[in-house]
Amino acid sequence: MATIEDFDALDIRVGQIISVEDFPEARKPAFKLTIDFGEELGTKKSSAQIVANYSKEDLQDRLVMCVVNFPPRQIGPFISEVLTLGVPDEKGEVVLIKPSADVPVGGRLY
Repeated sequence: MATIEDFDALDIRVGQIISVEDFPEARKPAFKLTIDFGEELGTKKSSAQIVANYSKEDLQDRLVMCVVNFPPRQIGPFISEVLTLGVPDEKGEVVLIKPSADVPVGGRLY
């Protein structure tokens, strides 16, 4: 069973997608995202397998939730610095988690 200390160890923040690129080298269809987390964290990159439910235009300027304190992960030729969070839809494809209101980037989940 997880403890509150386990939860407190995760740093989950609101970010805003500022650029989206195709990622043809990925084994599964994915996008390369650049996400702004505000002044404290700056911009970070993420690989996200979200092409089934989103176009590049849908993602531009979208708010997302990300784990920002996992170690970077090599995905093909790309380094993913944050984990962009989502949940599966009825087909098992990713639906992104986002705040239900406009909130400042960099805000921490608590």
